[in-house]
Amino acid sequence: MVRFGDLLVCAQCKDSYAQKLREGVERPAAVRYGGFWLRVVAAILDGIILIVVGTIVGYALRGVIPTYQQPSPTAGVGEVLATLGPAFLWSTLVNLAIHGLYETAFISQMGATPGKMALSLKVVRPDGRPVSPGRALGRFLAKQAEGWLIIIGWIGYLMAGIDSQKRAAHDMVCDTRVIKTS
Repeated sequence: MVRFGDLLVCAQCKDSYAQKLREGVERPAAVRYGGFWLRVVAAILDGIILIVVGTIVGYALRGVIPTYQQPSPTAGVGEVLATLGPAFLWSTLVNLAIHGLYETAFISQMGATPGKMALSLKVVRPDGRPVSPGRALGRFLAKQAEGWLIIIGWIGYLMAGIDSQKRAAHDMVCDTRVIKTS
């Protein structure tokens, strides 16, 4: 990226952009990045949607997913884990798949999840192009990796509050930006 005043232009576009400036073509408006708190609210909205969808799918799969038995009141920790473990594992895997499909499909097809759309946010490449399905999936997986690394994960998300382009760690890894569309 090459800086022209307050704008960043991709290196490949630099020459044509400079030529347009010399010709007197009006500069495009500066990009407004989606801030930390807007992204938090969008994540909460998406979380509510995912809880509802996950609950509905969970009830629909109740006969398919191995169900758990109630452990006896005198059961030890090992017995409780052995009894509830398979159901917890299946539930986690199904919800992870739903979340991954939700985020990958919406970001690659619409440019934003419903939570981001509600707040006029969009996920794009640095040059404004849409995010491909593979990159959207990679972004989701990077977010999951951040979340599983508890302390590092919080730092990864908090970076969006201090980075000049409001990027979280998963945006940096996947070379994406979250921008305000209106």
